[in-house]
Amino acid sequence: MDIKVKGLSSQLLGEALAQAQDARFQILDHILTTIDSPRKEMSAYAPRIIKIMIDPEKIGSVIGPGGKTIRRIQEETGVKIDIEDDGSVYIAAVDGTAGDAAIQMVEQLTEDVELGKVYTGKVVRITDFGAFVEILPGKDGLVHISQLADYRVPSVEDVVHMGDEVMVMVTNIDPTGKVKLSRRAVMEGWTLEEAQANDRPAGGGSRGRSSGGNRGRPSGGRDRRDSRGRR
Repeated sequence: MDIKVKGLSSQLLGEALAQAQDARFQILDHILTTIDSPRKEMSAYAPRIIKIMIDPEKIGSVIGPGGKTIRRIQEETGVKIDIEDDGSVYIAAVDGTAGDAAIQMVEQLTEDVELGKVYTGKVVRITDFGAFVEILPGKDGLVHISQLADYRVPSVEDVVHMGDEVMVMVTNIDPTGKVKLSRRAVMEGWTLEEAQANDRPAGGGSRGRSSGGNRGRPSGGRDRRDSRGRR
C-alpha cells in the first residue's frame, strides 16, 4: 500500500488492510474447495524446464557436427536445449509430451550399449553373412545369419530387409566396441548365457572326423598283431 499519499489516516489504513486480509482468506478458502493439496504431477499441458545430467564426454554426441544433432532434436520436438560443460542439460518444453520426447532422444544419444539387453532396432545394412541393426542412434551391431531365426536361414533377405524393425539381444561387445546381436535369442527366450553358448563357432564336426580317423588306426594295430600271431 502506498502510504505516501497525504490525508490518509491510520484508521483508514487499518480498515483497508483488514479488508485485504478478509479477501485473501476468501480466495484461499475457494482454492481449497477446488484442490485441497498440490498435484503430484505437473499438468501435461504446462510449460516446464527439465534438467538431466549426462557424461560430459558425450556432450559432443548430443550437439553433433556443427550442431546438427541438437538442432534436429529441437526442430522435431519444439523444445529449446542448453548444455553446460559439466553435463547439465536444460530442456525448456511447452508441454510434457515434447519434454519427454526430447529427454528420450538425448538419453539414447548418450546411452551405452548394454550386454544382455534386448533392443528394438532397424536394419541398416545387409550382407551375405548377416544384417547390421542400429539399436541406438549411430550404434549398430551384426546379427549373423545363424542368429536371424530359430531355423536354418538360406538367405538373409528371406528373413529381414532394409528398414525392418527387429528385436535383438546384445550377446557380445568386443574390446574395439564391435557389437554382436542375436534375433534368435529373443525368439527362443534365452538368457545371455544361453545365447552365448548357442552362438559359438561350430567345430565339433571336424574334431569328430579326426577322432574317427584315430579309431581306424587301432584296427590296423590289431591286424598287425594278427599277422604276428599267424607267423
